[in-house]
Amino acid sequence: MEAVFGNFDVYLKAFGYTLALFLVSGTLSMILGTILVSMRVGPVAVLRVAGATYVTLVRNTPLVIVFAFFSFAAPILDIKFNWLQIHIGTFDFTAFFGAAVVSLALYTSAFVCEALRSGVNAVELGQAEAARAIGLPFGGVMTQVVLPQAFRASLPPLASVQIALIKNTSVAAVFGMAEAVSQMRSLTNDFSSQRIGIFICFAAGYVVIVEVFSFLSVRLERRWRVAT
Repeated sequence: MEAVFGNFDVYLKAFGYTLALFLVSGTLSMILGTILVSMRVGPVAVLRVAGATYVTLVRNTPLVIVFAFFSFAAPILDIKFNWLQIHIGTFDFTAFFGAAVVSLALYTSAFVCEALRSGVNAVELGQAEAARAIGLPFGGVMTQVVLPQAFRASLPPLASVQIALIKNTSVAAVFGMAEAVSQMRSLTNDFSSQRIGIFICFAAGYVVIVEVFSFLSVRLERRWRVAT
């Protein structure tokens, strides 16, 4: 483990990139997933079909293929992230980061949509009908009545989706991001005799992040349960 402790700044920076990927793509996936579930349960048939088609295609596509598209095919179609040049301290968020965020957000949003849809189905139909009866449009029914309850009902599966996202950030290592798995591979190449210790340290980093997120989600679930 001396290889990790001797390069602890590199270790922390690697997990800093992992956390940045998770926070940005997780936030975007929640927004996109909410839009998708609104499309899927909405009154417009075209939007329902579009939402269902998107979810079906993305859920059945390996994440690596999504990454490969935005890393190799998208630039050919003039979809580029060269405009992204953000530097915060020693952290550089460039085109690689942008492609990784878009890939993770678009992929995870399909699973967020399905988790939220289970929450929407748990809301009593009479509540939506009552909201429409008092004159609320579809947008008002969703934002003021259905979605708040759906988020509460679907918090455990949503937390599971976001935990999966934390681990899925490791795919970015294959496509140029210097996140945790990328740095782990670099250290194992430089210190081949300490591979087991390096693996343990990086695995422990992922465990800590997942456990902290799980703790926060459980606390939020209990708070919402008390509020109801």
